[in-house]
Amino acid sequence: MEIKNLDIETLLTFPESRTLEFKANLSSLKPILKTLIAFANTAGGILIIGIGDDKKLLGVEDILASEEKLANSISDSISPALMPEIEITSVQGLSLLVVRVPHWRGPFYLNSEGNEKGIYVRLGSTNRAATGELLEELKRSIMKVSFDQLPCPEVDASGLDYQRISKAFSKVGKNNVDSSVLERLHILVPYNNRLVCSNGGLILFGQDKYRKQYFPNTEIRCARFQGEKKVDFIDQYDFQGTILEAIGNISKFIQRNTRLAASIENIKRENIPEYAPVIIREILANALVHADYSILGMNTKIAIFSDRLEIESPGMLPFGFTLGDFFSGVSHVRNKVIARVFRELNIIEEWGTGYRRIRKVCSEDNYPTPSWNEMGASVRVSLKPHIGTQDKTPGSQTSVETELPPRQMAIKKFLQKESALSAKEINEQFSYPIPERTLRNDLLEMKKKGVIKTIGRGPATQWKLIID
Repeated sequence: MEIKNLDIETLLTFPESRTLEFKANLSSLKPILKTLIAFANTAGGILIIGIGDDKKLLGVEDILASEEKLANSISDSISPALMPEIEITSVQGLSLLVVRVPHWRGPFYLNSEGNEKGIYVRLGSTNRAATGELLEELKRSIMKVSFDQLPCPEVDASGLDYQRISKAFSKVGKNNVDSSVLERLHILVPYNNRLVCSNGGLILFGQDKYRKQYFPNTEIRCARFQGEKKVDFIDQYDFQGTILEAIGNISKFIQRNTRLAASIENIKRENIPEYAPVIIREILANALVHADYSILGMNTKIAIFSDRLEIESPGMLPFGFTLGDFFSGVSHVRNKVIARVFRELNIIEEWGTGYRRIRKVCSEDNYPTPSWNEMGASVRVSLKPHIGTQDKTPGSQTSVETELPPRQMAIKKFLQKESALSAKEINEQFSYPIPERTLRNDLLEMKKKGVIKTIGRGPATQWKLIID
């Protein structure tokens, strides 16, 4: 939501957010000061005083004295000097104080709590003390240094997987990737008169043992749930390779857990994926480039439900950046090393064009436009399925190809090629292992539907297709 140029009455229709907050009065100044500090440190914002619970208009009594009281409190209580724009306005005959705070280079803090504990940032619609990882991220943003540019002193150049590097760059015709190229891309960086891996270099191309030791949060967790809530798993997959390798593998997981429809127009058949692969690739690449890898306790997550697909990456929006900036094409790169390598490998294109490309595909292929939401310390993108992949409705010219879920459809195709297979042999046909319990549930469900039958008993049990 871009609120900078909206009128007050329009602002009153919006909920509190990263850049908007309401207060009833000035009776408690400390929470107000924390909000102003958080706005200034994070992405700017607007505070409106004189609005009670449920957006009830209360107004501010003795408005001129209140304005002076607030201005003096800001001057005396916040460092460095914070100079927001304070204006008096009237709505329905009631006076309000409107405080507009731009994002400024700080960090700003509450004097009474000191320049470490008194720093606040905005997470969603709440203020949070910037301690630990948040504080370090804020300081890096002020210095214009990204986390992935920093050296990992414990891992020198031998910690890179050079086969992975060669394979990745040879795909785009770049076959001479030597040490000078790795230094130019900041995959290797100088530290104490020697070359070591940067954090980004280790995340992208580190040997598995080093990457898992220092960045276990690069593991990407995928799940397919039954229904619309995170209750019952149908399928799970934790990808533990590099984030470069993840894009193709996770796309396969999504493909096997989503539906495919067939549209017949002018005697020509056209397959319609439930979610457009090009949109998934764009959103996933963006999520991996902009994830905050300094937060070791959070991972990128892919969740598929019956009515939507969600891609969630760790980390609030970068400091000084809003979703309004993203929608308007403004670029703000959190991980400069990772982003540059993704661009060198043609995984992403020009900065700031991703949302426009997604909108273009949605418009041309009749997909709902995804929604982006900041969920406090993470960013979640929600995609709705193409209407043509949903259950057939009267008069529709588009029908779902099969009633079997994608993974069960794959099992059916395996059994079409063989007279009978054991559960182990079926599992080996997939590009990566299916949890034993998940596969067993699929087989039993297919048996119940009359699609397959068992031959033999116990360890020798095999499964055979009984319909074509």
